[in-house]
Amino acid sequence: MKLVIVAVGRMKDRSARALLDEYYQRIRRYSSLEELEVIDDRSARLADTVDRVVSAHKGRAELVALEVTGKPLNSTAFAERVGARLESAAVPVFILGGATGIPEALSDRAAWKLSLGPMTLPHRLARITLAEQLYRAFTILRGEPYARED
Repeated sequence: MKLVIVAVGRMKDRSARALLDEYYQRIRRYSSLEELEVIDDRSARLADTVDRVVSAHKGRAELVALEVTGKPLNSTAFAERVGARLESAAVPVFILGGATGIPEALSDRAAWKLSLGPMTLPHRLARITLAEQLYRAFTILRGEPYARED
């Protein structure tokens, strides 16, 4: 399985970057992972980057828009969604917008919309939370002790 995370902005804070990279290393025990940072918040730039990812995966890319209006899932339900992608050989492409969110035209193309909750999160914290939940999803799917889900 392969995962792709497309995020607007650079993770500049060293401690936040280190934590994000720690979760990325953990995820890579189970799946390949590609992170693409879109340096500016122009919607065309984000859409172009996503289009390149979709083209590179020849019909297997499945867009997942992280949006406050998306569907909140508990960790087990999220793991089930990720697991279903494992079985179908889809490539989940998680999209995190900038301060203005994800452009509507790009959001409309998403196979599903995910909310990390109703609170507004700083961008770097949303990225770390997504990475942690992806790692947790793999441990849930394999019944490993990290996940304490019931």
